Amino acid sequence: MGKELLGLNVDTFGFEEAVQRAKNLVDGRKVAQIITINPEMFETASKDNDFANIIKEADLVIPDGIGVKLALKLNGVNTERIPGIDFARRLLDEAAVNNIPVAIIGAKEEVLVKAVQNLTKEISGLNIVYYHNGYFNNDNEIYEEINTKSPKLILVAMGSPRQEKFIYNAKKVLNPALMIGIGGSLDVWSGMVKRAPKLFQTLGLEWLYRTITQPSRIRRIFPTLPVFLIKSLTKRSL
Repeated sequence: MGKELLGLNVDTFGFEEAVQRAKNLVDGRKVAQIITINPEMFETASKDNDFANIIKEADLVIPDGIGVKLALKLNGVNTERIPGIDFARRLLDEAAVNNIPVAIIGAKEEVLVKAVQNLTKEISGLNIVYYHNGYFNNDNEIYEEINTKSPKLILVAMGSPRQEKFIYNAKKVLNPALMIGIGGSLDVWSGMVKRAPKLFQTLGLEWLYRTITQPSRIRRIFPTLPVFLIKSLTKRSL
């Protein structure tokens, strides 16, 4: 179940159904890819055909940014926004309950180590069998190291489109697993970046909180967000 938006399909499942589909992908026979899409990724895809094809071939594309939710509404689809950080955290909870081995790749070393420590403390039974920072030049070496540990859930936090391309290329060489790009989630899980207050989360205004607290982000938000909404309205598929 999905909706085409600016040439890309966005799945419109609710949070719980998306989690269930992710759990099914963990048990699959291939490397599966989940993309948590936001307006910036649509903009990148409009300029990068390889990236656009990666999104088209993904096993699940969920609406992360509030801008995507609004764009879908403009196209007649009222769907639930699924914040990538909450979705990934839920998958970690599920992995702990079901004894699924986990790998985490990305961020600076100190951020990664602290995030792994915090997650292990907070989630009883979580089995993180491999982790590596996001600063490396030879992807194949990392793929080889991952394969020696055989994780079934792999979270990649290297920013977009780098993380999506890393995951896509992993399909050719890794043992079956579910992989998902998680952006800046490790910064929050490490405690080094404070997440927006609950009210901002509920209203889908985390982007506004981050812009207020990190003014340098304003160039990423504007004009990308308003242009994206205008495009989705004027080029909507009927």
